[in-house]
Amino acid sequence: RRSGQYTMNHDHSKKIPDGASFDRSGSQDSLDELSMDDYWKELENIHETRGNNHEERVALVVKEPDEGELEEEWLKEAGLSNLFGESSGDSLESMVFLSTLTRTQKAAVEKRVETVTQTMRKKNKQHQIPDVRDIFRLQSDSEGKVCDGSEPSTVRTSEDKNETHDGTKGPKFNLGTDEQKSLLEDMPSSDTDINLEISFAEQAANLKDSSAGKMYKGGGGDTLLPNFRLPKDKTGTTKIGDLAPQDMKKVYSLALIELTALYDILGTEFKQQKAVKIKTKDSGLFGVPLSLLLEQDQKKVPGTKIPLIFQKLIAQIEETTLETEGLLRIPGVATRVKGLCQELEAKFYEGTFNWENVKQHDAASLLKLFIRELPQPLLTVEYLKAFQDVQNLPTKKQQLQALNLLVLLLPEANRDTLKVLLEFLQRVIDHRDKNKMTLKNVAMVMAPNLFTFHGFGSKTIEQSEFVMAAGTANVMRLMIQYQKLLWTIPKFIVNQVRKQNTESQKKEKKDKAMKKLLKKMAYDREKHDKQEKTPNDTDVPQGVIRVQAPHLSKVSMAIQLTEELKAGDIVARFLSQKSGNVQTLKKEEVFLYEIGGNIGERCLDDDTYMKDLYQLNPNAEWVIKPKQS
Repeated sequence: RRSGQYTMNHDHSKKIPDGASFDRSGSQDSLDELSMDDYWKELENIHETRGNNHEERVALVVKEPDEGELEEEWLKEAGLSNLFGESSGDSLESMVFLSTLTRTQKAAVEKRVETVTQTMRKKNKQHQIPDVRDIFRLQSDSEGKVCDGSEPSTVRTSEDKNETHDGTKGPKFNLGTDEQKSLLEDMPSSDTDINLEISFAEQAANLKDSSAGKMYKGGGGDTLLPNFRLPKDKTGTTKIGDLAPQDMKKVYSLALIELTALYDILGTEFKQQKAVKIKTKDSGLFGVPLSLLLEQDQKKVPGTKIPLIFQKLIAQIEETTLETEGLLRIPGVATRVKGLCQELEAKFYEGTFNWENVKQHDAASLLKLFIRELPQPLLTVEYLKAFQDVQNLPTKKQQLQALNLLVLLLPEANRDTLKVLLEFLQRVIDHRDKNKMTLKNVAMVMAPNLFTFHGFGSKTIEQSEFVMAAGTANVMRLMIQYQKLLWTIPKFIVNQVRKQNTESQKKEKKDKAMKKLLKKMAYDREKHDKQEKTPNDTDVPQGVIRVQAPHLSKVSMAIQLTEELKAGDIVARFLSQKSGNVQTLKKEEVFLYEIGGNIGERCLDDDTYMKDLYQLNPNAEWVIKPKQS
């Protein structure tokens, strides 16, 4: 019964005809039937374990949304729900947000607002329904064309968007405007450079517009994945985990809009799925929602970010050796795995489970079972389809850009667990000479575990099963191969966050100025300035920053900025200043942080050029401290 959900027979590998009859274009790379064997065998193993294991499992229902419902949900997710509905008057915050969007991002929002508005008019909801044209005052474009090359929509321009709300010119952040287009043309970029300075959707639109940018299919030999790299950014690379939560919330909204804009430009439908809530287990190990599992684990080990059972299974596999031939591919013995599963449920948290009896292949099977048994897929119900659809994007680079944005959209628990999984898979591949598990083999074996989710029934594989299989295996390969790239927050998004913060601060200042406390504040500030001025002016001249290090023996230092000075040099300088009390913190434990100004807080990578960053955020404070877990 369970296997019927996949519309797949166990002897699938036999049914694959000779290569000629496949339309392989959809799968980007020609994956021959031989290499697909691992995929079908893995599916067969999954059916076997499932067949005798979890009959009581309810399939997760994915609700078919009504017209306009998807778009309404999307606007809520993007933090723009106050553009429609009862709260549509209260959209000043959204206006600030919209003013920082690129043209392609604005077009994506505009499209969804239009749909919601029309749906509301049809249903004649008694809300104030804004005119889309009032919400979007798009920059007038020198060429009179909107970025995707279409004719400009009938949009009234009421303000020059380069000017900030109070009419002053703010610091320039590269977003998706005209100066970006010329910046794109000036940049000597190789095909393997991933440009994080310019919106991905803008890059796709410009590629589409330029005659040189004939959309090519990312074909080529299966094993030849391009050696993509990130050109060094002088103001430092921002990784997931480097920003404060309030800025990460903004990153989420921007990533959602950017991904949608990218899919719009490339003509791929981006649909978030919506799961109907089902009853799930509320304790245990297998088949428990990730968030609940972590709550459970944090009671045992405070600060846990990855489920303890997941960590332990990986450790157990690695303990034996990663050189075992066929690791991850050869399944454990099904009856034994089932027994272990039940025993773990009973004894894992008691600490009485005997790990010495667990064979390596059984541990690997348990790890995969854990992933499959999650009541919602590790890649989430919302985005599983979008992850699958990455295979339909025209170029490898665009596939990578989309994956980068999708990783930013995952909830923290899912993202952290995925990261640990991908790092482990890479370590398995590092031993391929001995274990015979290449990137391709590992991707083949893991794809069915991450992508064919039991809850979707047969829907997941309505298209040609072969294309689906090859496609998800390819997406899996990209995720393993480029995992370091995928955990980077693109600079253009960080810049948009900076711009939003700057605009919000201006708005707050204006609001404050309205208050009666103005005189008192002015008086206090004057007094404060007088006290500050005398030591400070002599203390911190132009081109010098004051760095605080409350955790170190040398707690503060004035640092002269030079062209070559990097964040790592400043940390090293502090650490070399040992006084009487012994230095307990090591170099890899403390980081320089950029705090305030136009960012909440950002942990700097050692290669950040401080003078360039200081110019980007002159009002920041600089603090050396340990990284929060």
